[in-house]
Amino acid sequence: MNTAAVNPRIALYSALALVLGVCITAYGSGHPSLDWLPGMGSLPDLYEASIEELQEGLRKRRFTSVDLVKAYLARIDEVNLNGPGLRAVLETNPHALEQAAELDRERKTSGPRGPLHGIPILLKDNIATKHEEGMNTTAGSYALLGSVAPGDATVAAKLRAAGAILLGKNTLSEWAYWRGQIPSGFCGRLGQATNPYVRDGNPSGSSAGSAIAAALGLAAGALGSETDGSIISPSSLGNIVGLKPTVGLTSRAGVIPISEHQDSVGPMCRCVADAAAVLAAIVGRDPKDNYTLSQPEVAPDYTKALRKDGLKGARLGVPRELFKDIDANVLIAFDAALATVRALGATVVDPADLQEGWDQAAVWATEEIVLCGDFKENMNAYLAKLVAVPTGVRTVADIIAFNAAHADQELVEPFWTDQSTLVKSDATPQDARFWAAVVAGYRAGREDGIDGALARHALDALLLPTVRASRPAAVAGYPVMSGACLSPWRRCRRRLRDVRGRHRWSHADVWRGLTLAVPLGFQPPDVALGEANPTRMNGPGMPFGVAFLGTAYSEFKLIQYAYAYEQATKTRLQRRAYPEAIPKTQLVHVIGK
Repeated sequence: MNTAAVNPRIALYSALALVLGVCITAYGSGHPSLDWLPGMGSLPDLYEASIEELQEGLRKRRFTSVDLVKAYLARIDEVNLNGPGLRAVLETNPHALEQAAELDRERKTSGPRGPLHGIPILLKDNIATKHEEGMNTTAGSYALLGSVAPGDATVAAKLRAAGAILLGKNTLSEWAYWRGQIPSGFCGRLGQATNPYVRDGNPSGSSAGSAIAAALGLAAGALGSETDGSIISPSSLGNIVGLKPTVGLTSRAGVIPISEHQDSVGPMCRCVADAAAVLAAIVGRDPKDNYTLSQPEVAPDYTKALRKDGLKGARLGVPRELFKDIDANVLIAFDAALATVRALGATVVDPADLQEGWDQAAVWATEEIVLCGDFKENMNAYLAKLVAVPTGVRTVADIIAFNAAHADQELVEPFWTDQSTLVKSDATPQDARFWAAVVAGYRAGREDGIDGALARHALDALLLPTVRASRPAAVAGYPVMSGACLSPWRRCRRRLRDVRGRHRWSHADVWRGLTLAVPLGFQPPDVALGEANPTRMNGPGMPFGVAFLGTAYSEFKLIQYAYAYEQATKTRLQRRAYPEAIPKTQLVHVIGK
């Protein structure tokens, strides 16, 4: 497959590894001593280092943000296209080192801006960055290579304002997995990404690169986006924490869309505390995304949710009806997790099902209509705002035609030829059928779904294996009212009278549910190793996660529950990626080089 358009800076970091003198012997699963440099003290292991640990080292001047950038770039070079060729990072920021140096100077003169000051973060390649910085925003497609966005996406601008270093762009399932039936983790520009825990394993998608990068410590953390499962599913298979926020908590302005009704941008990190820190930096109202204008004026202090006793007194429900055909090893681990949750002081209501007969496949049938109709309208609107598009692509129809004309780059044999979802989206109007599907999805997610279950069983949240957690949250919506849940349905019915589908939801109409996924366990050594076609769907050591699912704007609660569970279990630490996938470069190898 063609990877010629990979940013040449990635290849150049092979030279960086030599310049830095990285001549490292086996690093394996243990933690080597990193304290031999005089006066440096103990240095954090970048495979696992938390944002708080990195800040402590920066504060005590054991290393600088420039050192962090050097180390992370070298780690990317080791495993991205070289070594195991995991293909997680599409391109890197050519100004990252100078930006790090400036933030180091600012730290000395005026102190840090906050928890993310001088911390390198990677972004999914559907999150725009200002063109003059030198990075592309393409959703993984050659169709947008060289396109000029009007500026930073709001979430990218917020990270910069918090002092974060935007280290680069992560790969993704192309067009956020809205191109067609292709393996998760494939995009034309970089090829097929793979899982760092199982050789040639499925990384899941669409935020595949963000999960791989966070799992291996290729940056301190990453941003992903989710429409239905695109944060929490790759987080589950990557043994990391993924938070899909309520739609309207984080702005989508400047993010290549699928659906204004379901898209959400959220953190993907190695621990709950890091996810909370990144989330705190990117929340807030944004006039460019009217869904954000009805969120609370002041966001909660998510750090106060980081309590080891956070599950005490909580009532969590288990929607067992959704568990049909789940892998037996996942169920065994999940049932053991319920015992842990009870021991931590929570009441578990099991079962606490959604409305009787709630069916994932039936809900998907209506959800697909909404996503197809939204994609055409929202994507055409995004493309129209671009300052320049060298390929001339300005509509979904143009994307389809571009792929056909550049099949050697985009429709690569034998596994990556399909673009049927793009074709279906281009043929789906926002008509009466579309608005009826919107209403049906809201009812499935709210009254028949999350809100119904929470109310019937007096629950604070739902708890379930991540593999079944995305759809209820994806289709759920909530009114901007304290108390009753009636008026939005009247607004929906009024919109259905316009068969041309020209209306848009106002910021006061709807929000989406949210999900927080944390590591739950790993497949045992005797599980069958699946065939690589082109990726393996399962194998020994493949991670899987557990999800806390809540109603709109309940992020604080979910972070509280997930943190308590994480601290009690520390599941992520029980297994590392396969040895060749683990970068060997550490801070000790770059300081002073």
